[in-house]
Amino acid sequence: MKKALLALAAATVAVQAWAISGTISTATDTKKGDIKWQSRNKLYTVKIKKGTMMVDMELKLADVVSLDIPKPEGFDRAVSQVESGNGAAAVAALTKIVDEYRMLVWDKPAGRYLALAHLAAGNAQKAMDVCQKIIAEDKSAAYMGDVAPAYWQVLLKLGKVDQLEGLLKKAASSDDRVASAAALVMRGDIIQNGANDDPAKLRQALRDGYLRVVMMYRDPACRRERTEALLKAADVFDKLHQSSRAETFRREAKMSAM
Repeated sequence: MKKALLALAAATVAVQAWAISGTISTATDTKKGDIKWQSRNKLYTVKIKKGTMMVDMELKLADVVSLDIPKPEGFDRAVSQVESGNGAAAVAALTKIVDEYRMLVWDKPAGRYLALAHLAAGNAQKAMDVCQKIIAEDKSAAYMGDVAPAYWQVLLKLGKVDQLEGLLKKAASSDDRVASAAALVMRGDIIQNGANDDPAKLRQALRDGYLRVVMMYRDPACRRERTEALLKAADVFDKLHQSSRAETFRREAKMSAM
């Protein structure tokens, strides 16, 4: 009896407990309905109406070209809380979104901010757990997309620089401009992390990291990464006692974020 209960529990975990309303598309078809992710089988199920009955249609992950899922309630408020330095207030809402929207678009953006909230609270291991749970479902999340920059920050915090360097190389060679821009921002962070305010190292962080993003990644898709690079460059200019340039970069960052 005990073994049967354990097997039932395992099966329950393998299939996402929540169905999220949305639209799922393959190269040849589009379906709208309640969508679930099955981790064990790496496929989606979508509940659709067939005749007078509701049936579950299965779609393999490899066949899905797009998912259109409405933004979860409370997402924007939680992000705002993290960005304003009140991440603790957002942890419950972001955790719920990560769990309920697993492989349904919003787990990665929510996971990014949840990891950053844990990092800001000094809980690097909790941040690592959040990232690894998402990466276990999608390996590419370690080097591109929303989660990757937060995951890199966790690795840097935990001193896992060799692992981090490998992921930055993957990001740079991924042909994804957003991933490449994020990797350059992290390159600046790595240099600055070991700079101990040495002016030569700080200038290297600008040259090899932040300023490359500022100059080379002006396209709208890279707005978030460019804004981050502008703000971090401003902090470096402050350390170099170039307050006028720092203020110029902060003004540009404010405009970039609009």
